[in-house]
Amino acid sequence: MSEQVTLEQEREMVLGLQNGDRIVAGQFYQTFANRLYRQVILPRLPYSDQAEDVLCETFRIALEKIDRYMVLDRSIFFWLRRIAINLIIETYRKQVRKKELAERILARDAVSSVMGSTWESPDRDLEREDARTMVEESLSRLKPRHAQALRLRLLEDRSREECAAELGVSIGNFDVIFHRACKEFRDNYPP
Repeated sequence: MSEQVTLEQEREMVLGLQNGDRIVAGQFYQTFANRLYRQVILPRLPYSDQAEDVLCETFRIALEKIDRYMVLDRSIFFWLRRIAINLIIETYRKQVRKKELAERILARDAVSSVMGSTWESPDRDLEREDARTMVEESLSRLKPRHAQALRLRLLEDRSREECAAELGVSIGNFDVIFHRACKEFRDNYPP
């Protein structure tokens, strides 16, 4: 639970942070983390894993740049809030870029399937087999539930509803599992 501090206590906290006091860093986090998460981050970024990432990154950046922080006649919470909002905006921008990239890939694949390929490299089958092997090896490194979610949704091309039923969870929970599985896969691919 966050505690209420006066502006004077905040100033002392900032001085401690600027002097590298780790105990004060813990107090700083305890003082502002819950409020920042509940009032600023989670309402704007409703996926808890992304919201937690933004919270951690907010404090990392704040501690990294605390030497440049100018003590004002208002709470440091507003500075933390601005950092968090900037990170949320960047998270949404990344999601849009990923969606646009996925749409371009799907469009290219659709055009290729309609138009057909006029020329294929003789090594194309070998390349596909290598890619399959790398995907399977990467999937084997994932949590079993995450690997199953990716196989169902992407390799077997099942609907979200079918995948959720197969895993015995709600569609919303499947979406969370699938999101985390994609993140874990990115961390493990290529093997």
